[in-house]
Amino acid sequence: MPSTLICGSIAFDSIMVFKGRFKDHILPDQVHILNVAFLVPELRREFGGCAGNIAYNLRLLGGKPLPMATVGDDAQPYLSRLDALGIDRRHVRHVPSTFTAQAFITTDLDDNQITAFHPGAMTHSHMNAVPGDGSIELGIVAPDGRDGMLQHAQQFAEHGVPFIFDPGQGLPMFGAEELDWFVARAHYLALNDYEAKLMVEKTGTDLATLSKKVKALIVTRGGLGSEIWRNGEATAVPVATARQVIDPTGCGDAYRAGLLYGLVNGMDWETTARLAAVMGALKIENGGAQNHTADRPMIADRFHEAFGYRPW
Repeated sequence: MPSTLICGSIAFDSIMVFKGRFKDHILPDQVHILNVAFLVPELRREFGGCAGNIAYNLRLLGGKPLPMATVGDDAQPYLSRLDALGIDRRHVRHVPSTFTAQAFITTDLDDNQITAFHPGAMTHSHMNAVPGDGSIELGIVAPDGRDGMLQHAQQFAEHGVPFIFDPGQGLPMFGAEELDWFVARAHYLALNDYEAKLMVEKTGTDLATLSKKVKALIVTRGGLGSEIWRNGEATAVPVATARQVIDPTGCGDAYRAGLLYGLVNGMDWETTARLAAVMGALKIENGGAQNHTADRPMIADRFHEAFGYRPW
């Protein structure tokens, strides 16, 4: 089974629910002296981070994910989880005297969110290096420490390993020249619709032109499906209908796992993107980024249900 190197973050998400509304406790004319506290009787801690999420979904597909990330002194529960899932963590590096990256998310009854993010060990992602021994067939540079993203893209290019550039929420860290630099080295570019608009705005290059600089440009559009841009032309990919919509957290990562699986296994683009859509649908039906379960027969059944044929 071909190995896929997933460069990105491993993180914990602490999710709290405030049984009220922020607007009732934040006075607009007093925000300059803001000092509020919210009682949050509900708290859950989830496994997250782009590398962890993508690796989890790729493992469900039967792939061979190799997450490459940096974690802190508190990472043992996550490391034990990777071991239990059979995910090879040889490229997950412990950085002493740091915390694993973590987000603290408080949601109110109107679904407004206040989030604090501590990058912790993620800022040391440049300590990891993409192996150049021929063991990696495909990679992805997902949101991570800034220096690490730059370094890993360069190393993929130097080793001749095709990779997806997936800037995600890290896109604002880079200017136009740096984004062009990434695109020049990547084989594929993956963005959601908001990121696509930001990419166009920052680089001054439209999607059609961007797609001519890579083998394919993938743009996800949530409930509207996705688009595969190749050589200036876009192909629409329908959404795989979810049986219920619970939580979109991690859907983009699930989709990217489908992309990686299809690419490393030589699937055509139509099947690859539809498989990615199925993975997104399976994820959105559950809360948290890694709480959905599936196996290859179930995934194939859901694919057939959505698109009328089987991916394998």
